[in-house]
Parts: sequence; structure tokens; C-alpha cells
Amino acid sequence: MTLTARDIAEITRLLEDSSFDELQLEIDGLKLHLKRGAPSPARPEQHSAVAAVPASVVPAGLAGVQADEPVADAGDLQDVDAPMLGTFYRAPKPGEPPFVEVGSRVEPETIVGIIEVMKLMNTVRAGVRGTVAEIPGRDGALVEYGETLLRVRRTTEP
Repeated sequence: MTLTARDIAEITRLLEDSSFDELQLEIDGLKLHLKRGAPSPARPEQHSAVAAVPASVVPAGLAGVQADEPVADAGDLQDVDAPMLGTFYRAPKPGEPPFVEVGSRVEPETIVGIIEVMKLMNTVRAGVRGTVAEIPGRDGALVEYGETLLRVRRTTEP
């Protein structure tokens, strides 16, 4: 028996919808270890291998994080942080315009980028209403869990 990406996505969804914080699964030599909660600090020699990833396709031994709230408060600016470790892309495809630019208006559900983790594309949403003030996240760069991708000046009017 083998697991497809769809199978793992469904397992991930089930974990996210459950009250459990961790799942360990072994099928025919394949080990899958999913964990949500605060990321554990990585030892320096593991830094590039240990991923703070939301419960998704994670080889055994790698812990993950479920980031329910992607935005951290910072005065009238809010940081939109990376909810996982991976490669950050500002546009839906190479050569296409970015999802947002400085000055773009965003709503909580506005897609502001994509993070690729193990060939899976994960959308990043603004999580706040306002105007993009700064974009420190570089297109095509490796980002870590909690790294600021962009900053949004909050507004309350629709």
C-alpha cells in the first residue's frame, strides 16, 4: 500500500479538524509524523532539515506546526508571517504579476503569496484588512516559520 499526495492531504485535514496534536503513522515502511503546536528549536546541524511545517507531508522525525493565526500585531502595522518553512513565491506562476505590491489593498482572505513545501503549494492569506506597506519576503527565497513576508497597514473600513 502506498500513500498519494491526496491521501496525505486528507490525513492532514483530519488531524487539523481533530482535537489531537500529533499523529504517527507507519504503513509498509513509510513513516509519517505530523505534529501541531509550537515548533521545537532545531539543533544547528538540523537547521536546514527540520521544518516547522503545518501538518502536511512530513517525513518521520520532522515536527510540524498548525498556524491558525498568520498575523502578528505590531502597532498600526501587522506582519503577515510565514505559516511554514518553504520557498516563498509572490506570484501564482513564473512571469505573472505578483499577488500584491506595496500599496495594494488586502482583505483577510486575500492571497498574498504561495509557500512551496515538498512540491505542495500552500497559499498565504493576508489575515488582515489594510494596505500593503512593505514586502520584506523575497520571491523564490527560502523562508522559515514565523518570518515576516509582508507588512500591512491596518484599516477598519471595508
